Amino acid sequence: MAVMNNKRSNMILYVDKNDINSHRIKIVVSEKSVPADIIEVDPSNLSEEFLKLNPYRTLPTLVDRDLVLYDPGIIAEYLDERFPHPPLLPVYPIARAKTRLMMLRIEKEWYSLVNIILTNTNQEEVKNARKTLMESIIGFAPVFASMPFFLSEEFSLLDCCVAPLLWHLPQLGIAVPPQAKAIHQYLQKISERPSFKSSISTTEKEYA
Repeated sequence: MAVMNNKRSNMILYVDKNDINSHRIKIVVSEKSVPADIIEVDPSNLSEEFLKLNPYRTLPTLVDRDLVLYDPGIIAEYLDERFPHPPLLPVYPIARAKTRLMMLRIEKEWYSLVNIILTNTNQEEVKNARKTLMESIIGFAPVFASMPFFLSEEFSLLDCCVAPLLWHLPQLGIAVPPQAKAIHQYLQKISERPSFKSSISTTEKEYA
């Protein structure tokens, strides 16, 4: 987190048009109708202005007046608290804690494999990461089938975390087998939500 001295009147969200974490936050913004200017930037050609905001050079980055946030989990929860309707985290502390734990697990187990697939130059390690990720996702098929949304009766930050990853699987060279019907049905349902549709960039539409 960084605090800037210059005052800003509009909330700005800097994103990569082909990035799972950026997609994740765009869904939150859309779901809550957050009045933010969404600016697509090239992660390989970041401006000096952006680098002054975020020394870690990461996307997404949220600027809200004099506040700058650049961790997707923190951004998602900040937006949920800043714009409380509709709530995307459970009301009760135990349920909230369980949701946060599952998001942490998804980030550590699934998102870490995504990073290997996208950045590692060792093809054998990339192949193993694809296999591990696919097996883990398929292992969650009963979870996708058990409730209307991911571990919840209502759409939540967990769905904002999981759905973009599933949508980007073609980009990662992964295809969910047809027999994993619950996963296909889940993604189909989520992709029909107006917030999801409006969050997809032109590049991401190609993964449908």
